[in-house]
Order: sequence, then structure tokens, then C-alpha cells
Amino acid sequence: MQVFVTGASGHVGSAVIPELVAAGHAVAGLARSDTAAAAIADRGAEVIRGGLDDIDVLVDASRRADGVLHLAFKHDLMVTGDLAAAADADLIAVNAMLDAMAGSGKPFVGTSGTALIAMMGITGRPGAEDDTFGQGYRITTENAIIAAADRGVRSSVLRLPPSVHSDLDHHGFVPGLIGFARQNGFAGYLGDGANRWPAVHTRDAARLYRLALEAAPAGTRLHAVGDDGVAFRDIAAAIGRGLGIDTAAVEPDDAAERFGYLAAFVGVDNPTSSAITRELMDWKPEAPGLIEDIDAGHYFR
Repeated sequence: MQVFVTGASGHVGSAVIPELVAAGHAVAGLARSDTAAAAIADRGAEVIRGGLDDIDVLVDASRRADGVLHLAFKHDLMVTGDLAAAADADLIAVNAMLDAMAGSGKPFVGTSGTALIAMMGITGRPGAEDDTFGQGYRITTENAIIAAADRGVRSSVLRLPPSVHSDLDHHGFVPGLIGFARQNGFAGYLGDGANRWPAVHTRDAARLYRLALEAAPAGTRLHAVGDDGVAFRDIAAAIGRGLGIDTAAVEPDDAAERFGYLAAFVGVDNPTSSAITRELMDWKPEAPGLIEDIDAGHYFR
């Protein structure tokens, strides 16, 4: 299969391309810079120059491909707090690619997040793949992808947890938390730190992206979740061990000062099940869990 991958030079893309190539697929990756292009080529993929705002490039590549994996997102806007602009750009790009693939029967695998389940008020139980919502941040895009199943696209969405972790993770939430811990002089957690984050190893997530591309039924939501829910204070404790510093509680009023752009996420209670995904896709996470991976030490080198 000839696969077009957006976000090919990023964290998850760095595992997805080798996963696809090893399975015999040919990959073309979107690159908006020379550095990104070099990284994609080094992983054995063709380079397509452009970014999420280059709609003509996205449309042409999606039409020519046998399938699309959409990993890209304007994380730089998210970091600066402009979540709405990042989500709007994503929706425009996704709709353009889906329009180009309408009626083809080809697979399109998009990306969303498990955190939206908590942000939409699901409490008292783990979030599930069949939890759906009308509209909202990234939800509107997720729904557009699922709806494309009615337009002849074998569309599916992977919801990623807040922590996608591994030695490939250099700019995700765990490195961000480590950076703030260094800045603060302690590894912090909000309140009592009992809120839970789900997590997945990057390479387990990459395998699920491949499985979704190859076989996910049209209109499917999947959860790339290895750890259903790790208490945030345990994440802070692992970071503290790695840095050789204490942990400490942070009051809600001080979250923005202590956690910066992660302030909106550190207090989220987001236990999430992947039971439906595991059965449907015959997917079983095999790599180390979040705490074991932090304790391995690579995040601190």
C-alpha cells in the first residue's frame, strides 16, 4: 500500500514510518522544512514538501495514495495557548483530504485525544471508545472523520492519551513536565495528585496506527491506551526520582505559574479503557508502561 503520512517527521511519525515500512508499505511523508525532509528520508520514506496550510498539496497526495495516516497538528499553537486556531487548521486540512478521498473506499486514519472525554464531563468510570460528543475542541474534526464513512472512505480515529512516551519522545507532555520540574525545583502535582492519566508507548501506538490503516472498519474510534490510568502524583514521583528532587503539591491558583501551557491538563482525571480496541484490532500493548519508562532514565539524559 502507498501511504501518505502527515506529521511524518514528528514524535509518533518517527515510529509509524518504520512500522509501515517493515510491514511492506511504501510511505510518503509530509515535510515543511529541510530538517523534517531529511528525517523522513532517513526513515525510508518519500518526501512531499508542504504543511497543513498547503491544501493543494494535501489533496493531491491524498488522491494519489492508497491510504492516509493523519498525525500532524499545529502543536506550536497549542503551546502558545491558541487551541482554537490549531483545531481550526486541523479541521480544514482533514476536510480537504476527506473530500479528495470520497467514494474511493480507501482508509483514512485520523488522530484525536482521550482527554476530550474528561473535558466533556465523563466522570466516575473509564472513558470508552463509544463515548461520543456533538462538537468542541478536536471533537468536530473527529466527528467529520467518522462521518466520512458514509461518503465512501474507510475512516477511523485513534484517540491518543496525554502521555505518548518512549525514548523517541522529546517534546511531549513528559518532557514538558520534566522541564517545569527543573524550573520549579520540585516535581509538582495538582491538589492531591489522585487524578489519572492514561498512557501508551510510542511503538505500541505506531503498531495500532498500522493495524487501523490495514483493517479498521469504517467509522471506528480506537483507543491507543496501554496504561488505563496512572495517578499524576506517581508520574511526579517518577520525575522526582529521575531528577533527584522532591515532589510537592501545587494549588490550583498556582497551576499556570508552575505548569505553563500544561496547566489545563495536569489536573485532568482521564482514566480510559481500550478494551474494545484490543478485541476489535487484536492489539495488545507490549512495550513498558509509563512509570517503568520514566524510571528507565532516557528522559533525563
